[in-house]
Amino acid sequence: MSKKVLIADDEPNIVISLEFLMKREGHAVSVARDGPAALEAIRTAKPDLVLLDVMMPGLSGFEVCQAVRGDEALAGVKILMLSAKGRDTDIAKGQALGADAYMTKPFSTKELAEKVRELLAS
Repeated sequence: MSKKVLIADDEPNIVISLEFLMKREGHAVSVARDGPAALEAIRTAKPDLVLLDVMMPGLSGFEVCQAVRGDEALAGVKILMLSAKGRDTDIAKGQALGADAYMTKPFSTKELAEKVRELLAS
């Protein structure tokens, strides 16, 4: 069964590769290129999973995550945070705000695909 995946990232090359990977995995993919657009897309489309970049214009991934977790209507949305910042404090912050998982860029596509399958299965 096809799942809805939102890619929220402002880096075009990352978006292209993530979009290709998620479509190859059989998912319906939508894209948001900044924080406010990501939040709006999550509220309207209610994706099964959001691949959420931490560093985005408008609202950070942390702010988007916090807003989603504060909205009971979006409780079922899984959030996988992606960031070039892999410090323990950043990972802890993402988890504290309610992210389901956190991966540091660069990541292997195999690892990402496995994590996505795991999150969508739960």
